[in-house]
Amino acid sequence: MRHFTTIISHEIRSLLYSASTYIAAVMFLLVMAFIFTLNLEEYTKSAQETSLAAEFFKAFFIPVLFMVPLLTMRSLAEERRLGTLETLLTTSVSTAEVVIGKFIAAYLIYLLMWGSTLGFHYILHHFSGDPRLLAPGPLIGGYLFIAVSGLLYIAVGIFASSLTSSQSVAAIFTFVILLVLTVGLNYLATAPFLNQDTLHTVKTTAQSAQVFEHLADFTNGIIDTMQIIYYVSGCTLALIFSILGVEYKLLQG
Repeated sequence: MRHFTTIISHEIRSLLYSASTYIAAVMFLLVMAFIFTLNLEEYTKSAQETSLAAEFFKAFFIPVLFMVPLLTMRSLAEERRLGTLETLLTTSVSTAEVVIGKFIAAYLIYLLMWGSTLGFHYILHHFSGDPRLLAPGPLIGGYLFIAVSGLLYIAVGIFASSLTSSQSVAAIFTFVILLVLTVGLNYLATAPFLNQDTLHTVKTTAQSAQVFEHLADFTNGIIDTMQIIYYVSGCTLALIFSILGVEYKLLQG
Protein backbone atom coordinates (compact mmCIF):
# COMPACT_ATOMS: atom_id res chain seq x y z
CA MET A 1 0.00 0.00 0.00
CA ARG A 2 2.92 2.34 0.77
CA HIS A 3 4.34 1.82 -2.72
CA PHE A 4 0.93 2.48 -4.26
CA THR A 5 0.44 5.84 -2.54
CA THR A 6 4.01 6.80 -3.40
CA ILE A 7 3.35 6.11 -7.08
CA ILE A 8 0.16 8.21 -7.02
CA SER A 9 1.87 11.17 -5.33
CA HIS A 10 4.82 10.92 -7.72
CA GLU A 11 2.52 10.82 -10.75
CA ILE A 12 0.51 13.81 -9.54
CA ARG A 13 3.74 15.79 -9.12
CA SER A 14 4.88 14.69 -12.58
CA LEU A 15 1.60 15.85 -14.11
CA LEU A 16 1.80 19.16 -12.28
CA TYR A 17 5.35 19.67 -13.56
CA SER A 18 4.42 18.69 -17.13
CA ALA A 19 3.84 21.39 -19.74
CA SER A 20 1.19 19.24 -21.46
CA THR A 21 -0.95 19.37 -18.30
CA TYR A 22 -1.00 23.16 -18.30
CA ILE A 23 -1.61 23.28 -22.04
CA ALA A 24 -4.58 20.94 -21.52
CA ALA A 25 -5.83 23.05 -18.59
CA VAL A 26 -5.62 26.36 -20.47
CA MET A 27 -7.23 24.93 -23.61
CA PHE A 28 -9.94 23.29 -21.52
CA LEU A 29 -10.84 26.44 -19.59
CA LEU A 30 -10.83 28.59 -22.73
CA VAL A 31 -13.10 26.18 -24.59
CA MET A 32 -15.49 25.73 -21.67
CA ALA A 33 -15.60 29.49 -21.01
CA PHE A 34 -16.43 30.06 -24.68
CA ILE A 35 -19.17 27.41 -24.57
CA PHE A 36 -20.58 28.84 -21.33
CA THR A 37 -20.65 32.33 -22.88
CA LEU A 38 -22.46 31.09 -25.98
CA ASN A 39 -25.06 29.30 -23.86
CA LEU A 40 -25.54 32.39 -21.73
CA GLU A 41 -26.09 34.54 -24.82
CA GLU A 42 -28.79 32.15 -26.02
CA TYR A 43 -30.54 32.42 -22.66
CA THR A 44 -30.46 36.21 -22.74
CA LYS A 45 -32.06 36.24 -26.21
CA SER A 46 -34.97 33.90 -25.51
CA ALA A 47 -36.26 31.40 -22.96
CA GLN A 48 -34.88 27.88 -23.29
CA GLU A 49 -36.55 24.58 -22.50
CA THR A 50 -33.50 23.12 -20.76
CA SER A 51 -31.44 24.58 -17.94
CA LEU A 52 -28.20 26.44 -18.52
CA ALA A 53 -26.23 23.68 -16.79
CA ALA A 54 -27.72 20.99 -19.02
CA GLU A 55 -26.78 22.95 -22.15
CA PHE A 56 -23.30 23.58 -20.77
CA PHE A 57 -22.55 19.86 -20.38
CA LYS A 58 -23.81 18.94 -23.86
CA ALA A 59 -20.48 20.05 -25.30
CA PHE A 60 -18.43 18.03 -22.80
CA PHE A 61 -16.95 15.80 -25.53
CA ILE A 62 -15.18 18.71 -27.27
CA PRO A 63 -12.61 19.41 -24.52
CA VAL A 64 -12.48 15.73 -23.54
CA LEU A 65 -11.23 14.76 -27.01
CA PHE A 66 -8.19 16.99 -26.52
CA MET A 67 -7.76 17.13 -22.74
CA VAL A 68 -7.60 13.39 -22.06
CA PRO A 69 -4.89 12.65 -24.68
CA LEU A 70 -2.73 15.46 -23.29
CA LEU A 71 -3.18 14.19 -19.73
CA THR A 72 -2.45 10.53 -20.43
CA MET A 73 -0.13 10.39 -23.45
CA ARG A 74 3.07 10.45 -21.42
CA SER A 75 1.94 8.22 -18.55
CA LEU A 76 3.44 4.94 -19.80
CA ALA A 77 4.78 5.91 -23.23
CA GLU A 78 7.34 8.31 -21.77
CA GLU A 79 8.42 5.78 -19.15
CA ARG A 80 9.05 3.23 -21.89
CA ARG A 81 10.91 5.72 -24.09
CA LEU A 82 13.23 6.72 -21.27
CA GLY A 83 13.67 3.11 -20.13
CA THR A 84 12.54 3.92 -16.59
CA LEU A 85 9.52 1.61 -16.68
CA GLU A 86 11.68 -1.52 -16.67
CA THR A 87 13.77 -0.13 -13.81
CA LEU A 88 10.66 0.70 -11.80
CA LEU A 89 9.21 -2.77 -12.25
CA THR A 90 12.42 -4.47 -11.08
CA THR A 91 11.64 -3.16 -7.59
CA SER A 92 8.88 -4.51 -5.35
CA VAL A 93 6.28 -2.50 -7.30
CA SER A 94 3.89 -4.55 -9.45
CA THR A 95 2.69 -3.68 -12.94
CA ALA A 96 -0.86 -3.29 -11.65
CA GLU A 97 0.26 -0.77 -9.02
CA VAL A 98 2.08 1.31 -11.63
CA VAL A 99 -0.81 1.33 -14.11
CA ILE A 100 -3.53 1.99 -11.53
CA GLY A 101 -1.40 4.63 -9.81
CA LYS A 102 -0.94 6.52 -13.08
CA PHE A 103 -4.66 6.16 -13.81
CA ILE A 104 -5.71 7.59 -10.45
CA ALA A 105 -3.31 10.52 -10.74
CA ALA A 106 -4.58 11.47 -14.21
CA TYR A 107 -8.19 10.98 -13.11
CA LEU A 108 -7.75 13.32 -10.13
CA ILE A 109 -6.29 16.03 -12.38
CA TYR A 110 -9.19 15.45 -14.78
CA LEU A 111 -11.70 15.99 -11.96
CA LEU A 112 -9.80 19.06 -10.77
CA MET A 113 -10.05 20.66 -14.20
CA TRP A 114 -13.76 20.00 -14.46
CA GLY A 115 -14.27 21.15 -10.88
CA SER A 116 -12.74 24.52 -11.80
CA THR A 117 -15.68 25.17 -14.15
CA LEU A 118 -17.91 25.47 -11.11
CA GLY A 119 -16.49 28.97 -10.92
CA PHE A 120 -18.42 29.94 -14.07
CA HIS A 121 -21.74 29.02 -12.48
CA TYR A 122 -20.85 30.61 -9.14
CA ILE A 123 -19.81 33.92 -10.71
CA LEU A 124 -22.97 34.02 -12.80
CA HIS A 125 -25.17 33.27 -9.79
CA HIS A 126 -23.31 35.80 -7.62
CA PHE A 127 -23.61 38.71 -10.03
CA SER A 128 -27.01 37.92 -11.55
CA GLY A 129 -28.79 37.16 -8.30
CA ASP A 130 -31.15 34.86 -10.21
CA PRO A 131 -31.34 31.42 -8.54
CA ARG A 132 -32.93 29.92 -11.67
CA LEU A 133 -29.55 30.18 -13.44
CA LEU A 134 -28.01 27.81 -10.92
CA ALA A 135 -30.34 24.81 -11.04
CA PRO A 136 -28.81 22.32 -8.57
CA GLY A 137 -30.31 19.18 -10.13
CA PRO A 138 -28.81 19.46 -13.64
CA LEU A 139 -25.58 20.84 -12.20
CA ILE A 140 -25.06 17.94 -9.78
CA GLY A 141 -26.19 15.39 -12.37
CA GLY A 142 -23.87 16.86 -15.00
CA TYR A 143 -20.81 16.75 -12.77
CA LEU A 144 -21.71 13.24 -11.63
CA PHE A 145 -21.82 12.17 -15.28
CA ILE A 146 -18.43 13.79 -15.86
CA ALA A 147 -16.97 11.89 -12.90
CA VAL A 148 -18.44 8.52 -13.95
CA SER A 149 -17.68 8.78 -17.68
CA GLY A 150 -14.22 10.13 -16.92
CA LEU A 151 -13.28 6.75 -15.45
CA LEU A 152 -13.58 5.17 -18.90
CA TYR A 153 -12.01 8.04 -20.82
CA ILE A 154 -8.90 8.28 -18.65
CA ALA A 155 -8.52 4.48 -18.65
CA VAL A 156 -8.65 4.53 -22.46
CA GLY A 157 -5.84 7.10 -22.47
CA ILE A 158 -3.73 4.95 -20.15
CA PHE A 159 -4.36 1.93 -22.38
CA ALA A 160 -3.27 3.83 -25.49
CA SER A 161 -0.12 4.99 -23.72
CA SER A 162 0.71 1.41 -22.72
CA LEU A 163 0.89 0.31 -26.36
CA THR A 164 3.63 2.63 -27.59
CA SER A 165 6.74 4.54 -26.59
CA SER A 166 5.65 7.61 -28.58
CA GLN A 167 3.59 10.27 -26.84
CA SER A 168 2.19 11.59 -30.11
CA VAL A 169 1.06 8.12 -31.22
CA ALA A 170 -0.56 7.55 -27.82
CA ALA A 171 -2.37 10.90 -28.06
CA ILE A 172 -3.68 10.19 -31.57
CA PHE A 173 -4.77 6.68 -30.59
CA THR A 174 -6.60 8.04 -27.54
CA PHE A 175 -8.29 10.73 -29.64
CA VAL A 176 -9.55 8.17 -32.16
CA ILE A 177 -10.95 5.81 -29.50
CA LEU A 178 -12.67 8.66 -27.65
CA LEU A 179 -14.12 9.95 -30.92
CA VAL A 180 -15.63 6.52 -31.56
CA LEU A 181 -16.97 6.22 -28.00
CA THR A 182 -18.66 9.63 -28.11
CA VAL A 183 -19.54 10.83 -31.61
CA GLY A 184 -19.12 7.49 -33.42
CA LEU A 185 -21.52 5.46 -31.30
CA ASN A 186 -24.03 8.29 -31.34
CA TYR A 187 -23.95 8.24 -35.15
CA LEU A 188 -24.33 4.45 -35.32
CA ALA A 189 -27.30 4.59 -32.96
CA THR A 190 -29.21 6.77 -35.44
CA ALA A 191 -27.75 5.45 -38.71
CA PRO A 192 -30.52 4.33 -41.13
CA PHE A 193 -28.36 1.67 -42.79
CA LEU A 194 -28.37 -0.33 -39.53
CA ASN A 195 -32.12 -0.89 -39.66
CA GLN A 196 -31.63 -4.25 -41.36
CA ASP A 197 -32.27 -7.31 -39.22
CA THR A 198 -28.69 -8.54 -39.63
CA LEU A 199 -27.32 -5.27 -38.26
CA HIS A 200 -29.97 -4.66 -35.64
CA THR A 201 -27.70 -5.98 -32.84
CA VAL A 202 -25.03 -3.44 -33.76
CA LYS A 203 -27.56 -0.60 -33.61
CA THR A 204 -28.99 -1.80 -30.30
CA THR A 205 -25.51 -1.97 -28.79
CA ALA A 206 -24.68 1.51 -30.05
CA GLN A 207 -27.94 2.88 -28.62
CA SER A 208 -27.18 1.47 -25.17
CA ALA A 209 -23.74 3.12 -25.27
CA GLN A 210 -24.92 6.58 -26.37
CA VAL A 211 -23.11 9.00 -24.08
CA PHE A 212 -25.41 11.89 -24.95
CA GLU A 213 -28.42 9.88 -23.80
CA HIS A 214 -26.55 9.03 -20.61
CA LEU A 215 -25.77 12.71 -20.09
CA ALA A 216 -29.41 13.67 -20.61
CA ASP A 217 -30.50 11.11 -18.01
CA PHE A 218 -27.98 12.34 -15.45
CA THR A 219 -28.89 16.02 -15.89
CA ASN A 220 -32.58 15.09 -15.57
CA GLY A 221 -31.92 13.30 -12.29
CA ILE A 222 -32.20 9.77 -13.73
CA ILE A 223 -29.35 7.59 -12.45
CA ASP A 224 -29.35 4.30 -14.35
CA THR A 225 -27.16 1.65 -12.75
CA MET A 226 -26.62 0.02 -16.16
CA GLN A 227 -24.97 3.19 -17.38
CA ILE A 228 -22.68 3.29 -14.35
CA ILE A 229 -21.82 -0.38 -14.90
CA TYR A 230 -20.99 0.43 -18.54
CA TYR A 231 -18.40 3.06 -17.58
CA VAL A 232 -16.97 1.18 -14.61
CA SER A 233 -16.66 -2.11 -16.51
CA GLY A 234 -15.17 -0.33 -19.52
CA CYS A 235 -12.65 1.36 -17.24
CA THR A 236 -11.76 -1.98 -15.62
CA LEU A 237 -11.26 -3.70 -18.99
CA ALA A 238 -9.10 -0.85 -20.29
CA LEU A 239 -6.89 -1.02 -17.20
CA ILE A 240 -6.60 -4.80 -17.43
CA PHE A 241 -5.55 -4.50 -21.08
CA SER A 242 -3.09 -1.78 -20.07
CA ILE A 243 -1.48 -4.07 -17.50
CA LEU A 244 -1.32 -6.91 -20.00
CA GLY A 245 0.07 -4.56 -22.64
CA VAL A 246 2.87 -3.40 -20.36
CA GLU A 247 3.78 -6.93 -19.35
CA TYR A 248 3.73 -8.11 -22.97
CA LYS A 249 6.07 -5.31 -24.02
CA LEU A 250 8.41 -6.18 -21.16
CA LEU A 251 8.50 -9.82 -22.20
CA GLN A 252 9.37 -8.77 -25.73
CA GLY A 253 12.29 -6.85 -24.36
